[in-house]
Amino acid sequence: MVRVKRGNVARNRRNKILKIAKGFRGTHSKLFRMANQQVMKALRYSYVGRKRRKREFRSLWIVRINSAVREKGLSYSSFINKLKKSDIALNRKMLAQLAVLDRNCFTTLVQLPN
Repeated sequence: MVRVKRGNVARNRRNKILKIAKGFRGTHSKLFRMANQQVMKALRYSYVGRKRRKREFRSLWIVRINSAVREKGLSYSSFINKLKKSDIALNRKMLAQLAVLDRNCFTTLVQLPN
């Protein structure tokens, strides 16, 4: 039977993992077995982190809108309710940008009649 050499395939697979693990501390970036475990863990964390980032940004926008609206003597929930009744479809990201960067425009939104 002919001898099968698999050196390139195995080495390429290991080098791919070690390349991803570059920058990890100590053994976690040098030895394949440890690096493989840490890469799998890092990929799980990055997957979860992509979902978490969306949550955190939405809560940040809500905090910014809330603080800007309270300066005008309104609560966040009543402000959002007022916007929905007025058929103004601005998302929270844009509202937060207006609250931070363009106070005059945001003030006109707050002073809209119901």
